Amino acid sequence: MGTLTNKTGRPTAHHFEVGRPRGCPQYGESMTDYEIAYILRPALEESETEERANAIAEIVKNLGGEVVSVERLGKKRLAYEIKDAREGTYVVMQFRSDAAVSKELERQLKLHEDVLRALLIRLDAKMLTHMAALAAAAPPPPPPQI
Repeated sequence: MGTLTNKTGRPTAHHFEVGRPRGCPQYGESMTDYEIAYILRPALEESETEERANAIAEIVKNLGGEVVSVERLGKKRLAYEIKDAREGTYVVMQFRSDAAVSKELERQLKLHEDVLRALLIRLDAKMLTHMAALAAAAPPPPPPQI
């Protein structure tokens, strides 16, 4: 790592590392936690919805991110019409990645014809602590009925 010095020999605020691109997690930077909620077209069958959700999770994995969870909330009525649809299938996915991956995911979802709307948020430490406390306080899910 090289440093620039001023006339007195003290380092300036401009430090640089040669050969290391900024924002690359493989160089020791930590990945950021994100949550994205997106709405899929209501005309999709359950199996198609599952395929689309898995494909979107694969986008994150292929770009170097880590999918933490994917929750399918089911079909719900929209507050207002979006692209001639009055309802949509909601999916919420939590993942870890660098900023470039989240930007690329947002770009690809905007281009995806089955995604009506998407909202990406960055989760801070306070929100992660709150979500962990909620998960710990929640009762376990009931066993599946056969």
